[in-house]
Amino acid sequence: MDNLFYTDERNVQIIISVLKANNIKNIITSPGTTHLCFVGSVQHDSFFNVYSCVDERSAAYMACGMAEECGEPVVVTCTGATASRNYYPALTEAYYRKLPVIAITGHQGTDKIGHLLEQNIDRRRLPHDTVKISVEAVYIKDERDEHYCAMEVNKAVLECKRYGGGPVHINFFTRYSTNFTVKELPPTQIIRRFTIFDFFPEIPSGRIAVFVGAHKPFSEKETKAIDKFCAANDAVVFCDHTSGYSGAYKVQFALCLGQQFAESDLADIGLLIHIGEVSGDSTSRKLKCKEVWRVSEDGEIRDAFGKLSSVFEMPEYCFFEQYSNPGAEKRSYYNACISLYKNIFSALPALPLSTIWVAEQVAGHLPKGCNFHMGIWSSLRAMNYFNVPEATGNCNVGGFGIDGCLSTMVGASLCNPDRLYIAMVGDLAFFYDMNVLGNRHVGNNVRIILLNNGQGNEMRYSFSPAASLGEDGKLCMAAAGHFGKQSKSLVKHYAENLGYEYFSASTKEEFLKHKEHVLSGKHFDKPIVLEVFIADEKDEEEAYQLITSMVKDKDVMLKHNLKSAVKSVVGQKGIDTIKSILKKQ
Repeated sequence: MDNLFYTDERNVQIIISVLKANNIKNIITSPGTTHLCFVGSVQHDSFFNVYSCVDERSAAYMACGMAEECGEPVVVTCTGATASRNYYPALTEAYYRKLPVIAITGHQGTDKIGHLLEQNIDRRRLPHDTVKISVEAVYIKDERDEHYCAMEVNKAVLECKRYGGGPVHINFFTRYSTNFTVKELPPTQIIRRFTIFDFFPEIPSGRIAVFVGAHKPFSEKETKAIDKFCAANDAVVFCDHTSGYSGAYKVQFALCLGQQFAESDLADIGLLIHIGEVSGDSTSRKLKCKEVWRVSEDGEIRDAFGKLSSVFEMPEYCFFEQYSNPGAEKRSYYNACISLYKNIFSALPALPLSTIWVAEQVAGHLPKGCNFHMGIWSSLRAMNYFNVPEATGNCNVGGFGIDGCLSTMVGASLCNPDRLYIAMVGDLAFFYDMNVLGNRHVGNNVRIILLNNGQGNEMRYSFSPAASLGEDGKLCMAAAGHFGKQSKSLVKHYAENLGYEYFSASTKEEFLKHKEHVLSGKHFDKPIVLEVFIADEKDEEEAYQLITSMVKDKDVMLKHNLKSAVKSVVGQKGIDTIKSILKKQ
């Protein structure tokens, strides 16, 4: 029929777009209807070569022969029921011979499995040696579904040629739409993967920044490669205290990005190069990136910023050396970022006794060369507002849980008795992991700053969803009132009985009195615990509001107030709906 174009099922459109972007033309299809939306869309598209085969087992073996002969990926597609089971023999052959066969199957949805409905078989667990990876192209209801679907399809298609190649599986959900009136495929996020043996793409125009998540300590070779890259490309390196980078282009930008009522055009980035793992800096979500390149030896698709376009599967220094043409050193972007940070920091107001105030006092006075461990989440966030030039930062951001911070620090301290190891944690994290204080191997190089506000204050900040519960949020979300209700003797007796030197502070003056000793670069006879009691949770909120409201832009404040007013009427779900509508206009 001349009036058949593309299906209106968006997940199928994404599959077709990704196939086209990767120049995958050959498709072998078998009869049926569950894959109707896919086959109906490609059979009249001149880009594809579509072949028909009634027997699915034969179709899959045909794909093996075609893939071997032409050296390119070949698609096989069939309906539901036992049709796809007949792919197993050929997929097994393809697996052991590393042939790039892409099996695309239709399905009515996982929710249909197990309810005695016709043609609903379970493809969620496939034999290990049939495909390298199996993904689901889900129904698409919103932007989040679309992004997930695009990532999964890109992942599968890229995997069929990775590490020598092999078969992959895409299982798309369908509602059997018969609407084939879409004349042009909407844009789809396409991911490319590069290895050290490929031709490297040109760097796009615009500002360039490197973003470092949690990272192992950088070698001198790696640091030099990053610094040369930044000098050649007028780039900066955005970090937090878990990033491990201390080169010439480091920018600690959380204080700037965290301003609630101001936006800086310095956050507008043409290309963001993402290295490292999970970041402990949530303000990085305010970076406005046109494009993101991920550089990692694992070569996996990790789209933390929603703008991933390329993955470079190689050591980081190889990537940075490739783009480090010698020339005049450029530092204009770096200088602008540092200037903004200094201007905001110079306006820092007096803060009440709080987690952020303690972080301010600790940041500039940590002993040179110490290893500083922060608890999730408030302690880490507070420290990220400040530069810590003399210490190495650590935090359990991999799993992002409160458990294990102290144990991690103690474990690290055993490797180097001559180095100081200091932890700053909240009370829930402390009591969760307090058993490790009784470990007989704990040395005198361990020091702990315990911020005891009697609850999980992370759930009491105004930005927390739990704040919507009001005072009821204290009961279970913030878990207030446990562990002696800020007892002045509980931790003191526990620590002293275990051989620790114990100090406490309930005022700023008391903290400052003990700070010099606790943060001294000298080694003392005992490990140390300094417990800071924060009596009023309002001081925690006030400190947060003060440090994130130092710069105020009228337009941003207007948008903020308007959003708050709309949210009070229609709720967050209503705001998300409005955003979705406006984005489609």
